[in-house]
Amino acid sequence: MSRARTVLWLSPTLRSVLSLYRARFMEGQPQGPPNAAAMENGTEPNREERPPGFQETTITEGAAKIVFPSANEVFYNPVQEFNRDLTCAVITEFARIQLAAKGIQIKVPGEKDVQKVVVDLSEPKEDKAEPKEGANLALEDQPRTAAVGEICEEGLRVLEGLAASGLRSIRFAREVPGLRSVVANDASARAVALMRRNVQLNEVAHLVQPSQADARMLMYQHQKASERFDVIDLDPYGSPASFLDAAVQAVSEGGLLCVTCTDMAVLAGNSGETCYSKYGAMALKSRACHEMALRTVLHSLDLRANCYQRFVVPLLSISADFYVRVFVRVFTGQAKVKASASKQALVFQCVGCGAFHLQRLGKASAASGGRRLKFSAACGPPVAPECEHCGQRHQLGGPMWAEPLHDLEFVGRVLEAVSANPGRFHTAERIRGVLSVITEELPDVPLYYTLDQLSSTIHCNTPSLLQLRSALLHAGFRVSLSHACKNAVKTDAPSSALWDIMRCWEKEYPVKRERLSESSPAFRILRVEPRLQANFTIRDDANPSSRQRGLKRFQANPEANWGPRPRARPGGKAAGETVEERRRLLQNKRKEPVEDLAERAAWLKTFPCKRFKEGTCQQGDQCCYSHSPPSPKATAEATPTDCPEAPSQNPTEPGAATGPGIE
Repeated sequence: MSRARTVLWLSPTLRSVLSLYRARFMEGQPQGPPNAAAMENGTEPNREERPPGFQETTITEGAAKIVFPSANEVFYNPVQEFNRDLTCAVITEFARIQLAAKGIQIKVPGEKDVQKVVVDLSEPKEDKAEPKEGANLALEDQPRTAAVGEICEEGLRVLEGLAASGLRSIRFAREVPGLRSVVANDASARAVALMRRNVQLNEVAHLVQPSQADARMLMYQHQKASERFDVIDLDPYGSPASFLDAAVQAVSEGGLLCVTCTDMAVLAGNSGETCYSKYGAMALKSRACHEMALRTVLHSLDLRANCYQRFVVPLLSISADFYVRVFVRVFTGQAKVKASASKQALVFQCVGCGAFHLQRLGKASAASGGRRLKFSAACGPPVAPECEHCGQRHQLGGPMWAEPLHDLEFVGRVLEAVSANPGRFHTAERIRGVLSVITEELPDVPLYYTLDQLSSTIHCNTPSLLQLRSALLHAGFRVSLSHACKNAVKTDAPSSALWDIMRCWEKEYPVKRERLSESSPAFRILRVEPRLQANFTIRDDANPSSRQRGLKRFQANPEANWGPRPRARPGGKAAGETVEERRRLLQNKRKEPVEDLAERAAWLKTFPCKRFKEGTCQQGDQCCYSHSPPSPKATAEATPTDCPEAPSQNPTEPGAATGPGIE
């Protein structure tokens, strides 16, 4: 081999070896605070070279400040600030509970130190002037404290599995006290490099440890009890299903698992088979789809935990904006795991009137002596082949979590802390409103109906929320709202009582029965006389406290295109203008609006008239659709459309006939 070829062959090898040793050397060096002046002048050491025209955006949220490429909007979504604020509040209260058992008191910025004030007021002046021998003992008896930004040796170990820019982890380090370490992990090398910059920028390198690894492998490597994390936060793009098995094994005993799901189309019933493949449950299309999504995620978490003799206890379950978020604690116990089957239920939902019934998978009953529970298979089904109200068939969904979604005592602690320190979070007002509604929910009543669902089923006027709630209260039932839907009616009343109330309402505001088909759910429901006489007089307790106080319970759309950000692109390529242009091009892609009326009429003539083919069209030549035999090509391209009942000279008027793709 010639000398030149030898040099060329060795050069890549030497470069890779030198890069490896340089990386290992840099990992062993202490990371000090960044040089602010050097960063502003662009002379920061070891700064990666950036192409000309490279722009960055600086974002301040909470106590954290991050930078990310302006062209890559996937790194930051301002709508998720509520999610991050709520997570900080929940982890703070979780840390308060966990460290209090170890005799450690956390210090949250903005909270009043009540204990310190009491000590100062009760201490006499003579003791300050003449310290006694027992003074040192008294100081030792005082509880240890953990402050924000300080390492607590007995504190929580936190893992953010999919950290992106590291904003959430940095906020944990700067806003949540009682932490021992925060591991900010991401599989992308560019994301980890950005994380390191943001960690140095916020001076939290002593707490936050950037990590580049597959989140699943990282969690699988921490299955040992002594290496588990006390808090694991998973906020992926789309479904977290592939991370749940590793997460339930890597969280410590009684640890906190925080999971976000943004694949709401799957969880809300648009693709039941996909939901089953990811979460092990069939989702149904219903008005209560958001709460059912929460219960589906909890079922999936508990099912995966049961494989390792573990089970979950929900602390807080939130449906907000375009995602669901659950906070659960994970425990180990073979006896408790046996009760998991009795915590799951199937859902029988009528396709006509929407009435639903739950069927538990298992049954837990007290054994002889009453000291232990006996578990057996449940008996069912709870419904007949046809709905008792409208005669339609039932759809089968689930299994889903049928136990309470929240720990109301824990929710009350978080609500009290946020209310006492409203300046801590930018979204504190919304957190107060949502948590207040949650505390008013009926914990033992799964799913709900909605006002518009009940009234549209029988085609009648919609009663007000207070009128329907009052009627249920007068009848002796319990009723509450749901944070997942502002028109929700969550009640322990059976569906028969609910339809009796709606029959009484229809008698006050009659429906034209002659317009109802005899096979329709409305006709079959209204032909039965109500057994319960409803009283719609408004009661004082029908108006919930959160509504009386005018709390911000349901968020309005905060901005345009406020949903999930687009998936990250390889290499972090620009996506902003491209995405906006793509959205504009795909808007109404199945519609072909025609401005010229003559051209529109000619276009409609290309579609055959369905009623003419059936021999029922009475319009003749005035029909806007074609009465001529369609050509094979037109038959393949066009979709048969109903003929309008009256001639329409102006197709753009309301109620005019519309062809395929025309509104």
